[in-house]
Amino acid sequence: MAVASTSLASQLSAQFSGLRRTSPKLDHSLSNSQSLFQHVNSHLRLTSSPKPPRGVVAMAGSGKFFVGGNWKCNGTKDSITKLISDLNSAKLETDVDVVVAPPFVYIDQVKNTLSDRIEISGQNSWVGKGGAFTGEISVEQLKDIGAKWVILGHSERRHVIGEDDQFIGKKAAYALSEGLGVIACIGEKLEERESGKTFDVCFQQLKAFADAVSSWDNIVIAYEPVWAIGTGKVATPLQAQEVHVAVRDWLKKNVSAEVASKTRIIYGGSVNGGNCAELAKQEDIDGFLVGGASLKGPEFATIVNSVTSKKVAA
Repeated sequence: MAVASTSLASQLSAQFSGLRRTSPKLDHSLSNSQSLFQHVNSHLRLTSSPKPPRGVVAMAGSGKFFVGGNWKCNGTKDSITKLISDLNSAKLETDVDVVVAPPFVYIDQVKNTLSDRIEISGQNSWVGKGGAFTGEISVEQLKDIGAKWVILGHSERRHVIGEDDQFIGKKAAYALSEGLGVIACIGEKLEERESGKTFDVCFQQLKAFADAVSSWDNIVIAYEPVWAIGTGKVATPLQAQEVHVAVRDWLKKNVSAEVASKTRIIYGGSVNGGNCAELAKQEDIDGFLVGGASLKGPEFATIVNSVTSKKVAA
């Protein structure tokens, strides 16, 4: 019995090793928000030149345009019923994979009433098989309720909850091994971009996924600069494109040219109906992970349909 207990303790220690003891929280104070808006325009520049314009804008990734809606910790039964009604009545372009991630407690409601045109994602999953892990949701439970995807590595999980790169990589590996697709989030904080570390941070986060997973077949990478999430500040199309190009190049050099070609790299960070078309025109932006705007059915439909911008002359 003592041996079994020791073994269990070791397993739990290994599983929890990715959680920092402290949970630093993102500072949403007014003064910091003002500071962000004052400085972001002067610091959001990367040094390399963008690609020359093409005659027709196309996707660098070989898969379908992908748009995910992350509802986060928002909604009630009534508001979600209205949102589902709006989504069911929306006309969505056919050549787009569309996914929404409701709060866990509403997944069943959404699954039972939302059109099959839109797939369901979890917002998080546990690092292994379920059990005595209070408050967690297992991959097996997500699959049982009909989810096809899970969002992992979101900045709010990294910087508020305290999950580190290796822990997130292990979670991705387990989800993939059990048949869930993974929306793998990466992105830098404002101070990291200001100090020229955007690529270093993103590549380090990518490496943790690459070290853990055996296949990239069911992975979508979401580049979400932390300074743009929920702030109303969005990367310019060329800024986002430049990071997406760098991510694809990293995959080519460190995983394979095939994975670099077929993996979809989507952008997240204050995407809305007004800026999605210009962002979508960028060759290496293969879709979006949408936060607040995904709670508004008509606006989310506009973002989904921004795939048509891929066909507009540059």
